Amino acid sequence: MGGFGWHPAARVFDAAGLAVVRGAEARGVLPDRPAGQALAALGAGPFRIGGAGPAPEPGPAPVFETLTGGSSGAPRRIRRSQASWLASFAVNAQLFGIGPGVRVAVLGRLVHSLALYGAVEALCLGAELHLLDTLRPKAQRAALAARRIGLLYATPAQLRLLVEARGPALPDLNHVLVGGSKLDMGLRAMMRVLAPVAELREFYGAAEASFITLAGPETPPDSVGSPYPGVELRIEAGEVWVKSPYLFEAYAGDPGAARWSDGWLSFGEMGEMRDGNLYLLGRAGRMVKVADQAVYPEAIEAFLMAQPGVARAAVLPRPDALRGVQLVAVLAGDPDCAPAIGAALRGRFGALAAPRSLIWREDWPMLASGKTDLVRLAGEIG
Repeated sequence: MGGFGWHPAARVFDAAGLAVVRGAEARGVLPDRPAGQALAALGAGPFRIGGAGPAPEPGPAPVFETLTGGSSGAPRRIRRSQASWLASFAVNAQLFGIGPGVRVAVLGRLVHSLALYGAVEALCLGAELHLLDTLRPKAQRAALAARRIGLLYATPAQLRLLVEARGPALPDLNHVLVGGSKLDMGLRAMMRVLAPVAELREFYGAAEASFITLAGPETPPDSVGSPYPGVELRIEAGEVWVKSPYLFEAYAGDPGAARWSDGWLSFGEMGEMRDGNLYLLGRAGRMVKVADQAVYPEAIEAFLMAQPGVARAAVLPRPDALRGVQLVAVLAGDPDCAPAIGAALRGRFGALAAPRSLIWREDWPMLASGKTDLVRLAGEIG
């Protein structure tokens, strides 16, 4: 299998609607803005878009680097074969009909692996790609409507900004492919109003593993779905292990949390399989002990996002002389809902594991990946 390249039918348009002309292939570290300029140089040579560190080294087959989300620290460089993404391009072409004539849009910067993936996939499959990363959410929504976009790659955070922005509905949007974090039921309902015919499909994955599971309308609400085509899953001591053609080769800089064992990969995610679907508890690295009880902040965050009056949520640990650790919930939304939210937390998680306090704020620190900047948030709340 060869490397990345523009399909003869591929077309690219920037945020202003201007066509991007394909240029000579470039290698090394490419700037992510203007995004069209980086993609114009796309080819089989080793490259990385953005990020700190030396340029990627060539390998026996075409390779490239992408970046982790960096929600709990600095983004790490991920080295992978171009074939690992090309394999899933072929799967998505069958699943979602991506190809010539399909209008695809990405909202995020190309330093984020989801946006980069969606953009490169569109080019390789011959779709019409629209790069909207420099627009504000209201302008993005208007562009999606005016350009009659049929397929959108986005994170839940990006979708929330779209639905909160005033503007036209998106009747031409047929597929919304969601990655980065779990899509809560409230946001799902708002997307049905914004894009009434769109099928929302959630991918659970990681920069190291690419696609792991795929969730659709038939998936139980608490699950992240069943294995993506070509993926094998197993659970050992509560830890999720993955084997597939889509796995990365290695970290290109600082070592990360991923571990290999006989071709299987784990990156510290805890979960369980039930009736063919994967249910996640959270990352082992974020697990805390509250009075010797293991608690996963991600589970509490997901519960909070389903509560009325909550637009964004993060759960963080604080030292506690009695319990070792206590949790606090940082929220954006309607503070008047605090009493009901506190009662719901205690009813669901018990007095020990439930966050001891709710901190409301209007602004929300976010990373280029669309995830919450947990490091900054923890520093700002002390």
